[in-house]
Amino acid sequence: MGAAGLVWVAVALSRGLGLWALVLVVPAVASRRWLAVSLVIAGLVSGAASAARQQATLEAEVPEGRVTVAGRLADDARPFGFELRAPLDISHLLTPDGWSPWVAPRVAVVLGEVPEAVAGERVMVVGRMRAEPGFLRGDPMAGRIERATVERVAGAGDPLFQAGNAVRRRVADVLDDGGRGGALLAGFLVGDVDRLPRSDVDNLRLAGLSHFVAVSGSNVALFLAAWFLAAGPLAWDPGRRAVMGLVGLALFLVVTRWEPSVVRAALMAALVLVGRVAGVGLTPWAALGTAVTASLLVGGHLSGDVGFQLSVAATAGVLVGSGWVRPRRWGVMGQGLAITLGAQAAVAPLLLWHFGTVPLLSPLTNLVAAPVVTLATGLGGVAVASGWSMAVAAATWLAGVVLTISEVAAGWPQLNVMGVAGAVGVGVLARPRSLRPFVALGVGLAVVVWLLPAAAVRVPTLVFIDVGQGDATLLLDPGGATVLVDGGVDPDLLLSKLRARGVTHVDLMVATHGDLDHIGGLPAVLDSYPVGRLWHPNHVEGSEDYLALLAQADVAGVARDQPVVGWTVQLGAFRIEVLGPARRYADINDESIVLSVTSGGQSALLTGDIEATAQGELGVVRADILKVPHHGAATTDLAWLAASRAPVAVISVGANRFGHPHPDVLAVLGSDHVEVLRTDERGDVVIPLAGRVAESSR
Repeated sequence: MGAAGLVWVAVALSRGLGLWALVLVVPAVASRRWLAVSLVIAGLVSGAASAARQQATLEAEVPEGRVTVAGRLADDARPFGFELRAPLDISHLLTPDGWSPWVAPRVAVVLGEVPEAVAGERVMVVGRMRAEPGFLRGDPMAGRIERATVERVAGAGDPLFQAGNAVRRRVADVLDDGGRGGALLAGFLVGDVDRLPRSDVDNLRLAGLSHFVAVSGSNVALFLAAWFLAAGPLAWDPGRRAVMGLVGLALFLVVTRWEPSVVRAALMAALVLVGRVAGVGLTPWAALGTAVTASLLVGGHLSGDVGFQLSVAATAGVLVGSGWVRPRRWGVMGQGLAITLGAQAAVAPLLLWHFGTVPLLSPLTNLVAAPVVTLATGLGGVAVASGWSMAVAAATWLAGVVLTISEVAAGWPQLNVMGVAGAVGVGVLARPRSLRPFVALGVGLAVVVWLLPAAAVRVPTLVFIDVGQGDATLLLDPGGATVLVDGGVDPDLLLSKLRARGVTHVDLMVATHGDLDHIGGLPAVLDSYPVGRLWHPNHVEGSEDYLALLAQADVAGVARDQPVVGWTVQLGAFRIEVLGPARRYADINDESIVLSVTSGGQSALLTGDIEATAQGELGVVRADILKVPHHGAATTDLAWLAASRAPVAVISVGANRFGHPHPDVLAVLGSDHVEVLRTDERGDVVIPLAGRVAESSR
C-alpha cells in the first residue's frame, strides 16, 4: 500500500500543480530507492496526461447552432439535476453534402425523455449545440446539445457491451414492477438507482448505507460465484477458471457501467485469479495496493474521484477491522461489528471532507442491514436469471426492509468535525476504568437531550436560502408551521439546506412562477417531505419544468391552488397575503405570485421575479424587508424601487452571466441607506421577525 500511496500523491500533485509537481522527484532520487523513483515518475506522467486530456476537452471548439450528428453513447442517459443527460462521442456530422467524418470532443446530450439507446450503441442526435465546457459525472465535456432527439441507429458492436446491455435490460424488465424495493434491488445488482426516489437515496446516505448501491467487492464476489456455477465444468480447471473469471469480470464492468469502485474490486479479483494460476500468493493488502496503483497509472482522474476514494478507504478499513477480530471471544456479531467499525472509521475523514457529516450510528446500521442486503442480492440474482415470481417478491421485500432501516436511521445523529472529535475524545476518556461511569453518564445525558423535541427556531424566522443563481425562501415558525417559497435549481442543494434547518414537513409550498431557477428543487421536496398545499400562478403557457412540477404534485397527492389577489392565510405566527399577480401578463416573470408576510409587527415583501410592468400595477408596498425582484436585474423600475424604502433589501443571487445584480439597482438601494444582504456574499440570510437582526451562514 506504500507504493500505491506514493503513486496517488504523485498523480494528484501532477494534476493539481502541473510542472511544479516535479519537485516530488527530488526526495525520491535522494532516497536512492529506484522503485520509488520509477513509481513517482510514472504517477507524474499519468497525472499530467490525465490533466492534459481534460483540458483539451474543455478548451475544444464546437460549432454552435442546430446540428445533426452521429456517434456512440459513452454511457446511459441519467438524471443531472432537473435534466436528463447522456455523454456522446461524435463521429459524423450531417452537412448539405451528406455525412462527413468528424472526430469531435465529447459533449453532453440534454434529453426530454429516456431514449431507447444505451451505452455503446450508435445513435443519431438532432438538437442545438452550445459551447459550454463542463463536467458530467466527473468526465469533461466540451459542450452540450440541447432540446435533443436521439434515434438509435445500431446496437453496440462490442460483444461485451452487447452482453452487458442485455443483462441490464433483463434486470430492468424483471424488477420494473417491484416498486421502491425493485428499484433498490437494481442498485444492489448493477448499481442502477435511477428509478429510486430521491428521498430514499438521501435516507441511504444519511444512514450510512449508500455504499450498498455503489457496487463493489461483495457484489463482485457474488457475481463470480454465480458465474463459476453457471460455467460448470469449464471452471473446474484452474487455468480455465482464471480465464472464465477474467471474462466474467470484464462483463461485470460493462454491466455496472465501470463505476470506479467496481474497477478497484474487479482488478483485485483479477490479480488474485491470475496469481493463483501463476503460483503467486497475493495477500489482500498486496492485491489492494497493486489494484490501486494500476488504476491510477491507467486513469489519473481517479485520484480525485469520490467513489474511488471511498472504495479504497473502505476496503482498507475492512482489512484492518478483520485484523482486530478474535473469533473465539467475539462471535459472529462481534466479528461483523469489528469489520464494520474498521470500514466506517476509514471512510469517516473522506465523508467529513466531501459531505460535512458522518452518521454516528452507521456501524450499527450496517451490522443490521448487511445480511439483509446480501440475502436480497443473492435472491435478486436468482430472480433475474429465472424470472421466478416468488424469488422476485422475496428479494424486493428484503430490499424494502433495507429501505425501512434507512428511513429509521436517517433521523439518527449526524456528526460534523467537532462531533467526530468529541466521539474520539469519549473513546479516549473511556479507556481508564475509573472514568467509564462518568463517560457513560455524559453519553446518556447527550442522548436524552438529542431525543427531546426541539423547535427549529425560537421566533418566527425568514431564511433566504443561498441556492446560487435562483430563489428559495423558507418561513419557519416555532410552533412548527413551515412555508417554502420557490426552491432554486439544484434539488440536492435545496434538500440539504432544508435538512440543516430541521425541516420535517412543508405546510405550504409556493411556486412563484415557472422559471427553473425558482422551481427546479421543488419536485424533490414533494418527493421527500409531506407537503400540505401548493400555490402556483397557473400559467397559460408555462414552461415544461412548471408542467412537470404540477404533475409531480398530482402524483404526490398534494392539493394545488391558484391564489388570487386578496387571499390571506394564517400559518402559525405568519400572516400571508397574496398581492399579485393582478392579471395575466405576456411575461411569466410578471405573473409571479407576490406575497406580503407579517409577524410580530414586522413585514416582508416577497416579489418573485416581477418586472417593471407588474411593479407599476402592484404599486408601492411598505415593508421592513424587501426581497429585491428578479435577483436585482435591470428589469426593475428604479422609481418603484426607490419608493419602496424597505430598511432591509435581500438579493438572492449567485454566479451568473446576466449581470445580476445590476449596478443601477445597487446604486438606488445604496442611496436610500438600505441594508443590502446578498446570498452570494453572506450565504443563507436569516432574519428573525421578532427583531430586525440578520444573520448569515455558509
